[in-house]
Amino acid sequence: MNLLEAHHDGSELYVSNSAPKIGDSVKLKVRVPANDKPIKVFVRLFHDGEPRTFEMKKTKTGKSESWWSIDIVIENTTTHYRFMLVDKGSYRWLNGVGVFAHDVTDREDFQIIAKPAYPEWIKKAVFYQIFPDRFAKSDVVRKLPDWAIPKQWNDLPKGRDKTTGVEFYGGDLPGITSKLSHIKALGTSAIYFTPAFPSRSNHRYDATSFDEIDPLLGGNQAMQEFSEAAHKTGLKIMGDLTTNHCGAGHSWIKKALKRPSSRFREFFYWDSKIPHGYVGWWGLASLPKLNYSSQKLRGLMYESEKSVIRKWLKPPYNFDGWRIDVGNMTGRYKGQDINQEIARGIRTAMDKTNPEAWLVAENADHSPSDLDGYGWHGTMNYNGFARPLVNWLNKTKKEIPNFSQFEVPNPSFSGTGTVKAMRAFAAGIPWRSLTASMVLLGSHDTARFKTVVGGDRDRHLAGLTALLTYPGVPSIFAGDELGLEGEWGEDARRTIDWQNTDKWDHELLAEFKTLISIRKSHDALINGGIRWIYAADNAFAYLRESKKESILIFISRSAVSHTLDLAPLGYRVKETLYGKLAKGNKIKITSKSATSGVWVVN
Repeated sequence: MNLLEAHHDGSELYVSNSAPKIGDSVKLKVRVPANDKPIKVFVRLFHDGEPRTFEMKKTKTGKSESWWSIDIVIENTTTHYRFMLVDKGSYRWLNGVGVFAHDVTDREDFQIIAKPAYPEWIKKAVFYQIFPDRFAKSDVVRKLPDWAIPKQWNDLPKGRDKTTGVEFYGGDLPGITSKLSHIKALGTSAIYFTPAFPSRSNHRYDATSFDEIDPLLGGNQAMQEFSEAAHKTGLKIMGDLTTNHCGAGHSWIKKALKRPSSRFREFFYWDSKIPHGYVGWWGLASLPKLNYSSQKLRGLMYESEKSVIRKWLKPPYNFDGWRIDVGNMTGRYKGQDINQEIARGIRTAMDKTNPEAWLVAENADHSPSDLDGYGWHGTMNYNGFARPLVNWLNKTKKEIPNFSQFEVPNPSFSGTGTVKAMRAFAAGIPWRSLTASMVLLGSHDTARFKTVVGGDRDRHLAGLTALLTYPGVPSIFAGDELGLEGEWGEDARRTIDWQNTDKWDHELLAEFKTLISIRKSHDALINGGIRWIYAADNAFAYLRESKKESILIFISRSAVSHTLDLAPLGYRVKETLYGKLAKGNKIKITSKSATSGVWVVN
């Protein structure tokens, strides 16, 4: 796997304007290592669907590399392009995956979209994910509904039986508000909380209304107070919405079932062969699937001024974005696929209400067309980050869920395979869609990362280093910084013991704070591209480079003895930010266990 090869990505070093208008001129650059001496370099792009080729100029030659550039005119809303490196009697293609000495398809070409820039604040954001029922509770005593099974705060979730989804711990919005100082001290800058709408479960993905906040969380007033307090502290907040379905207790489905002539019938899919008569998500009667063939439904969910999407972005609640649950399934059912139409409609509604709001969709797998840049800003990057990292760093002997949805032993992939998977995800989507995607090591739906690595502190920190240095918007599941464990989603939704902080893993907490601070304060990690420079079975390294700064990251999952030679790259270590102290252009890395390092280079 040759990583010292010609390079281009969508960052500012290589693309002069990532958010142009049609008719604008954009400068593209390619970086070619000194050991590669093409005779000519061309860019191949599409104008109105027809491929065209233009020769680039060599603008700089140095000991370690040469630079080639060209100015192109943006003729279409999406410009697909790749580069041709011409040798004597042959040529090679450079696309989003790498360099190939054979012809390639357009599927993994680079892309520029003529769409206004994404919210600027997400570049520096580090999110803290909260599952409201389990984070913190106030002293307010509330009457519980019939479905709830009350639990003591420090009890472990039982899970995987009929109690799953209905064990109730009583976390609420005033409780979250009271712990904002912890979130701020950690260094995180934004909060993503799973649904807060009323429902018949503790996870609240089965909303009985989208128009109010669950009274069990404190209701609308508590949400308003939480939002005011969070924003005053400098924290952004992002809500969670199920556009794909509602709950069986929602008035829409109740009215539709009560009267066949109800105007709400068109909000759902109906099938007389199904016992309950309507289509549920994954066949579940508790989660009626929404049918966006209905213009009335579109109006209520996102188009109208008072729609669900727009209401909560406005005062007095002022959400700063939406995470869309199972965004990949919304608007898709059998022969119908209006997913992108709905995604673009939601995006348009958000842009009208608050153009600085972030729109990220959950997608358990990956279809590049879902991230074309015109609907979701990005995705929860399970497929291109969490999944390959977990499958590489996995060390537990327990049969934890492995993201594959197959009942197979937990995998342990190689570092080269991991890098290939991550590069493949990034290829073929706009750079902006990659950097606007959420990167994570786990969430309320997965095993805790500490459990994944079998409690191996060094391996845990290696994964954390990747999380906070990789392109995208990092998200930390509340409690990970304190050493919480869990073997699957429900087991991972454990409460935080605020009364006995001596039980916290304070050493791990300190490492979280250090790496979060590095992520937020270095331009290369905020605006830089990514250039992979080394990959082996147990380790890999990459550079994050911006106009102002370059940072080198090295990560291993086990014992390692390796020297990173920066001389061919023309770099020397300027400063050690994390890990082994180093200087000069050779970094000798020797460790008896997993390790990671972060260095400023110049």
